[in-house]
Amino acid sequence: MTPIDYEYLQKILKDRSGLVLSADKKYLLESRLMPLARKAGVAGISELVQKMKAGSEPMISDVVEAMTTNETFFFRDKTPFEHFQNTVIPELIKARAGKRSLRIWCAAGSTGQEPYSLAMIMKEFGAALTGWRVEIVATDLSPEVLEKSRTGVYTQFEVQRGLPIQLLVKYFKQTGTTWQLNADIRAMVQFKQFNLLQDYAHLGKFDVIFCRNVLIYFDQATKTDIFGRLAKSSEADGYLFLGAAETVIGLTDRYQVCPNRRGVYLPVGVQVSLSIVPGMGAGLKTSSASIRA
Repeated sequence: MTPIDYEYLQKILKDRSGLVLSADKKYLLESRLMPLARKAGVAGISELVQKMKAGSEPMISDVVEAMTTNETFFFRDKTPFEHFQNTVIPELIKARAGKRSLRIWCAAGSTGQEPYSLAMIMKEFGAALTGWRVEIVATDLSPEVLEKSRTGVYTQFEVQRGLPIQLLVKYFKQTGTTWQLNADIRAMVQFKQFNLLQDYAHLGKFDVIFCRNVLIYFDQATKTDIFGRLAKSSEADGYLFLGAAETVIGLTDRYQVCPNRRGVYLPVGVQVSLSIVPGMGAGLKTSSASIRA
């Protein structure tokens, strides 16, 4: 792979997905793209680049998908989901009592563990949300991971990562060495292909936006732009959840930190008042029991 090839791939990836590759990431690019080159029947990455430059849109899409990181697991980092269950949703239930409707967006849904974690939490509210319209929208750039998400099928390893055993028993059915989410949980989530660099207008407004562990791959200007778009897609008092390594500080004046709520943000000007609802966090307590096939 020549320096010109690398520069071309850097530009394509940034333009198409926002992903920024530094000069020291050639090894990562080679490890992800060499299997794709072999599959395409070409000798190496330079030949792959030539196909892309010749206008092969499917090849460009395959390269972008190959470079997209889809690392995720159920209730990842745990604390944000506790905030969501114990404080944010109870506050929104009070605030939305008139219209009895909640919209939640997972902006980087990957293989589905995050939106399904939220769906299980919402299900745990039971009678408190009877008669409510709860909509969970999960988007991702990759059609392949969205297809996996829709099936709700996970390996033994995947359900062992972060999923409390009581929720596994309650909401999954085991088939051989895999586990599938029950149909009622799968039906709570709409999966859509979407690029965070595109126009958000058609998605509508959301009460809660999870945009976790994706902005770390973007440069400062792209992060600022996305925060502006997210703010426009949020209800005036809507909540934004970011990953543990992400922040709005120094990047936007549209959001403020929620005190004592790591990773949770509100639009600037909204009065911050989050109180804990006793007893609502039981579903996220990690069991010491192991999960066996």
